[in-house]
Amino acid sequence: MSIRNTFDISAYLVVGRENTLGRPVEQIVAEAVRAGFTFVQIRSKQCDARDIIEDCRKSADEIARLGKSDSVALVVDDRLDVVLACREQGIKVDGIHVGQTDIPVSVCRKYLGEDAIVGLSARTDHLIDYAKSADITEIDYFGAGPLHETATKPDCGLTKEGIVVTRSIDELKELHKVSKLPVVVGGGVKLADISALKSTGVEGFFVVSAVAGAEKPYDAAKELVDAWRR
Repeated sequence: MSIRNTFDISAYLVVGRENTLGRPVEQIVAEAVRAGFTFVQIRSKQCDARDIIEDCRKSADEIARLGKSDSVALVVDDRLDVVLACREQGIKVDGIHVGQTDIPVSVCRKYLGEDAIVGLSARTDHLIDYAKSADITEIDYFGAGPLHETATKPDCGLTKEGIVVTRSIDELKELHKVSKLPVVVGGGVKLADISALKSTGVEGFFVVSAVAGAEKPYDAAKELVDAWRR
């Protein structure tokens, strides 16, 4: 069975070389997965394609070493070229995550096929409208936010006027209510936010700095997973 049918976005790590305090990406991935994280996205706006491919290779190897290749999905942010190159080289990358201004989901689906995971992110208010009216048959989950302003993606939630608009718990409840797809929420999420996020009904949270920037990534990841499961 394809992981597209069984993936779990409850504890979702986003990571690239610029987020790890100089540590290898695959080390952070391994510690998060060992702690119970269920989904991994490799995202870098600074690295070239070959570096991202290498990070995917090593991360996929770590996930396999932990016996989680069939249960922990590995996707790449935005870079369809990287996903295709990984697949050509036999690296187990399960799909792609795009924003509303990135490559259209229909193009991703065309080139990656029916077994691939395709996630779409946007501001929560945009997603509420999108979930009500758009064709979502080629999308597998929504990424919503930002919950807070975040240094790892300073344009997240940015309006045309250059103002970052963070999202309320009530908006997230509304998105969960109208969405036929699972929803994962991020943007500066910290341990203290987990209880409120869980109360909205969304299917998961995503983090960058809370794990990748932690002094002890395993401990930080374990605290987040335990809080969500409680």
